[in-house]
Amino acid sequence: MESIALVAAGWASGLNAYLTLLILGVAGRAGWAETPHDLQQTWVLAAAGVAFVIEFVIDKVPILDSLWDLGHTFIRPVVGGLTGAAIAGAQLGRPAAFALAAGLALIGHLTKTTSRLAINMSPEPLTNILASVAEDGLVAVLVALAMAYPKTATVIAVLAAVIGVLVAILLWKFAKRGLRRVRGWLQQRRPATS
Repeated sequence: MESIALVAAGWASGLNAYLTLLILGVAGRAGWAETPHDLQQTWVLAAAGVAFVIEFVIDKVPILDSLWDLGHTFIRPVVGGLTGAAIAGAQLGRPAAFALAAGLALIGHLTKTTSRLAINMSPEPLTNILASVAEDGLVAVLVALAMAYPKTATVIAVLAAVIGVLVAILLWKFAKRGLRRVRGWLQQRRPATS
């Protein structure tokens, strides 16, 4: 697997680290692609599989998904970094590969977290379910592309990261504006004390 694929795998780990590990590990073990041996170990596949099933269910439940994302703010970048270091190996150097992939995973994670918080403002659960399925589909496609066409996957991951940062900034501005409105409304409703 080309070391450039760590960019796509890193960003994808920010959306769903367990699915990324699972696809890379199964593909390598089945002989579909050359992936790091560390990711093909039985215990890694079993742990990633169990964690993916748990996340698959939790990710469909509004608010619970945001709590899960909050807990994974440190997990996803670390898993992304370790995955990137395993992919790059000695070609790029493990510390540099870890830092690059972890940074991309953090961007992917923040994109997912902010967009899902915005989606959770909607009272109906269908949007949440559709967003979760779309994220998992994007991860599967991007990781598959990273194994078959690493340069194409890298371009897509970089574009997604840039778009994600812009979306996160835009959503953050909307959230701050909404928070100011809520504060103003609460201050107007508060009875005057003498």
